[in-house]
Amino acid sequence: MKPQVFRSKVAWLLGWAWMLFAAWNVWDLTAHGRLPSALIAGAVLGVITALVFVMALRPAVVAEEGGVRVRNVFRNAYIPWNGVDDVSVTNAIMIASGDTTVRCWAPQATARERVRAAGRAAKAARSANKAERAAAEAVGARTHADWVADQLTEMSRSRRESSSGETGVTWSPSALAAVAAALALVVAAFALS
Repeated sequence: MKPQVFRSKVAWLLGWAWMLFAAWNVWDLTAHGRLPSALIAGAVLGVITALVFVMALRPAVVAEEGGVRVRNVFRNAYIPWNGVDDVSVTNAIMIASGDTTVRCWAPQATARERVRAAGRAAKAARSANKAERAAAEAVGARTHADWVADQLTEMSRSRRESSSGETGVTWSPSALAAVAAALALVVAAFALS
């Protein structure tokens, strides 16, 4: 079974747009830049790109066959389906497993998104159309994060038998490497300028 990935689509698209912009600028700096200003610009570009990677592209909730993997900014968490005790939403999705509670960086439910969803539900409830009223009652004032939490809850119930692994939280090597590379660029820029 293919893993199902839940993330902020806007952050993901903006993150990849930044990556294209950064790649074009790296090419321009190497082709036309002059030291040390090109190195300083490259260091600034590297720091921003590392931040975009860890804050926009990395965060996701991945529903796998044996459990749910949460990729946050610097940490990875894995919870097998039979270890999921509760999935709730405040401004973020919270997955409880025994003494461990994992807060998911993405997708999040902002106050603005909650207000918009409540407005849509109220508007549809006032509608004369029975189909729109039924849809408003079914969906209510739900956000994308609420929908993802419901999906995870359902998966944890239906996939308990196929659970594998143990609950664990670890540092992300890719996020740490991206930050280390950006810091190395900054050190090199200061050393050579």
